[in-house]
Amino acid sequence: MRSPAAAIAWEFRQRHRWALITMAVYLLALGAIKLLLLEPGPLIRLDAPDGRAAVLIVPLSTTFMYFLAVFSFGLEGDLAARRSIYPARMFTLPVTTAALAGWPMLYGMVAVASLWLATALLDLVSWGIDPPLIWPALLGAAFLAWTQALSWMPYGLPGLRVVFTVLWLATLDAVVFVAIDSKLPEPSMVAFLAPQIPLAYLTAWYAVRRARRGDVPDWRALFARFGRIADVLPRRQDRFVSPASAQLWFEWRQHGRTLPAMVAFVVPVELLLLFLPGNDTAPIVFAILFIALITPPFMAALAAAALSTSTLFLATRPLTSIELIAAKLKMTIWSTLAAWSLVLILIPAALELSGTMAVLVERARAGIEVTGTLRGTAVVLLVLAALFASTWKHLMQSLCIGLTGREWLIKGSVLFALAALVALGPLADGIIRNANVQSVIWNGLPWILVVLVCLKMTAGSWVAVRLYDGGLLSDHALVAGAACWLFTVLALYGMLEWFAASPLVPRYFLGAIAILQVPLARVSAAPLALAWSRHR
Repeated sequence: MRSPAAAIAWEFRQRHRWALITMAVYLLALGAIKLLLLEPGPLIRLDAPDGRAAVLIVPLSTTFMYFLAVFSFGLEGDLAARRSIYPARMFTLPVTTAALAGWPMLYGMVAVASLWLATALLDLVSWGIDPPLIWPALLGAAFLAWTQALSWMPYGLPGLRVVFTVLWLATLDAVVFVAIDSKLPEPSMVAFLAPQIPLAYLTAWYAVRRARRGDVPDWRALFARFGRIADVLPRRQDRFVSPASAQLWFEWRQHGRTLPAMVAFVVPVELLLLFLPGNDTAPIVFAILFIALITPPFMAALAAAALSTSTLFLATRPLTSIELIAAKLKMTIWSTLAAWSLVLILIPAALELSGTMAVLVERARAGIEVTGTLRGTAVVLLVLAALFASTWKHLMQSLCIGLTGREWLIKGSVLFALAALVALGPLADGIIRNANVQSVIWNGLPWILVVLVCLKMTAGSWVAVRLYDGGLLSDHALVAGAACWLFTVLALYGMLEWFAASPLVPRYFLGAIAILQVPLARVSAAPLALAWSRHR
């Protein structure tokens, strides 16, 4: 290679050229079809907001997330690891650290800005829409630059990379959405976004500099005392009762404390908002509590695939696949219990110390006067149980992904979760603001539920047949598992019927919700995934 820039450009071009070509061809074909073949009419509503979302916003978002993964090297590194995900092989190149950080960032920002400009041109030519050009391109470039900087940084605890990156990017997104709703002029948007790029570059340079010299902090000692307090499992002894108990201890030591540590790091920062002046009103207090309560399920969804990862070392253990999976399932239970124990300790303490407990008590009394003590208590317990179950469900359902041992599948699931998170806000906002879309969804809700239930039951049946044919589970285990699943669905349906019984809520809706909420196919597929990993 003639220059460092050419060497790094070759790195991206060789590895991802076919995917980039496919995306470019898709956008060109979309524009050609719209211009040459289709005329919007009563049956083809490509000029409607929902039509554009289907054929333009979705591929745009997918391409943007792919750019984030490619130019931050997210498809090559371990997102949950403490070390930097910047490829170590590139540290041997005879180039400066500034070049290692700068050229991937420059190429990524050019790609993202070009993506927006091409999309804006397609909007202008095909639909007659004249979107702004400068500040959305700067937003995409800043978003990518901060993703690179935070991804390349070494961290002291496993999983903190995902936490820091998501929180920072969500904050940046929230500020931009507030600015858009406030209808700030484009110069003000540019003045806010432009400085983000040099700041992100300095952070990326510092991160690559630390990673290049092998500087990886280790903060696990800070949580050693917490680990001993939260270690509800027996400590390591000279002998274990059985290989299964040894595997459970190993899973807890390896992965079980990751989620509690992430929650212990994030939730106190969120609860500090209660101590700010003016944050003692009921709407703000309940908003902060809502954010703190959804943090464990959110963190579990992001970290689940990495926590359930299968390795070649695991595949050689003298245990059956069922025993290995049972150890992981027990680990997820203890991890969820430890995380929620922290949340239930931190929230009352923060409310009491900040003086906002009176606000919560006052609203609770008002709610009890309306619903009654029994129903009000049941509502609180049901919400907490649902959040606890959601946390465990997110940890547990990724077993079928992590146990495959395929890095591309694990990283792809994390990337998909991030893409869904990015798309959730605009999608929800579009549904809330569009009465026609709401009407279509409401009218089609019965058929949507029927399709989802049929898909879930079909997938579960297929997995059961594969488990039986492969001899991974006995007839007794399959029947017992099906009976447990059915009992859980009926119990959940009974609670929903008691809690939400109303002429306005059809019973089929409650039944479908119960069926869809209880895990089936992905959990049952865990033995298949582990068998696939052990026999590769």
